[in-house]
Amino acid sequence: MRDRRRSIDMRLRRVRRLAAVLAVSGLMSGTAACGSGSGGAGSGDPNTLEVWTRSNPDSAATYARVFAAFTKKTGIKIDYQPVINFDQQLQSRASTKDLPDVMINDTALMGSYQSQGLLKPIDPASIAGGDQVTDKSWSSTVGIDGKHYGVPYSRQAQTLMIRTDWLKKLGLKVPTTWQQMLSVAKAFATKDPDGDGKADTYGMVVPGSAQNGYAAWWGASFLWQGGAKIIEPAGKGKYAPAMDSAAAVGAVTWMKDNLFCGRKGVVQPGALTAVTSTATNFQDGNAGMYMTGPYNMTTFDGTLGKDKYEVVPAPAGPAGGDVLADGENVYLGAKTGKDEQELALAAFLVSPEGQKIAMTSVDGHQPVVRIPVNSTLDAAEVTKDARWSVVQKAYEDASEQFPNAPDFAPIKQDTADALNSIFTYCGGDVRSQLKELNDTLAGDLKDQDLLK
Repeated sequence: MRDRRRSIDMRLRRVRRLAAVLAVSGLMSGTAACGSGSGGAGSGDPNTLEVWTRSNPDSAATYARVFAAFTKKTGIKIDYQPVINFDQQLQSRASTKDLPDVMINDTALMGSYQSQGLLKPIDPASIAGGDQVTDKSWSSTVGIDGKHYGVPYSRQAQTLMIRTDWLKKLGLKVPTTWQQMLSVAKAFATKDPDGDGKADTYGMVVPGSAQNGYAAWWGASFLWQGGAKIIEPAGKGKYAPAMDSAAAVGAVTWMKDNLFCGRKGVVQPGALTAVTSTATNFQDGNAGMYMTGPYNMTTFDGTLGKDKYEVVPAPAGPAGGDVLADGENVYLGAKTGKDEQELALAAFLVSPEGQKIAMTSVDGHQPVVRIPVNSTLDAAEVTKDARWSVVQKAYEDASEQFPNAPDFAPIKQDTADALNSIFTYCGGDVRSQLKELNDTLAGDLKDQDLLK
């Protein structure tokens, strides 16, 4: 009965997701401009670039400083538009064939944008200073056809944020393996590390909702550490689903049995309906660990205080300690006719000057470059914060990205749906559930003509 219910739930989610995509494609809402113009391809001025970022007001303030420095240096004006509902608004503009000149958004979206014909191909040699960008970063801009469709801008990798004051109180050490991490999580949940005499603390924070693919985003590091892949290259531009492998079954079974269906309190209540905006237990002070991105350090420093937690490498699983890496690329809108200005902006954004401005917090605003893509820069030196060396080392030496050449959005969403269902219904058979997921992923790849 539970297996049947899970199958029905997954089919319903796929129907709802398709309906949402169709609704988005019909949106005709505008964007709120924040810059020199009023929107619409730089208001027709050949020396003005309309630039979009997926930003809230906090990060938008940092971007505004970057663009102001670029204009001062080059004379090229920026009509800057920070957009929160980025993809919805982009589809609206695409439907009118009036794309922004330049967009800065997630690396994992490149395949989706390129498959829709929204992006202009880029020759890395045309970017002044592009040879200072690492090969690993450039690799995330290569499409199915072998051409580059973006310029690397910012990179990051997940690390473990852990309450070192709690470790000290309980006489524990920073965990370096899955089993040690589980033991620490259980201790945090049961041994009153905050000393208030109440059973109100939790081992770790998990944004495990299926919404927007969060369960796959958070769970990816555990998959990599368990030796699993979601999809894998199969040669000649084709891919094969890989979530029915023994490694995937082992990693997902470990997560299910130990984090969600085992001892109460190992993860926070409501973990399987939580997204990052609601998974606030670490900053609220009642959870002891969080595997997450470095952008949260600014928030945690202000809520917990830097003296109460530490940034450490992720505990290793059976296959090692690799974590999910992601970041942002600079994308050039197809056929906007401002190549010279766009390439000048891209060159500034990856230059040491542009990267340093974007890595620096002013008035408490969020930096928008985490790990620099410019190989001449060191994150810890620029920020004067040694914790960034942990993040940079994780990115450079122990990280994997989602495959960016395919449209990964449906693949990530289907993986999140399946993982969330597996972790919710504890009585199911993981192997058969992952076989069902693998069949679904095969369908996603076939839809893109990428299935081997």
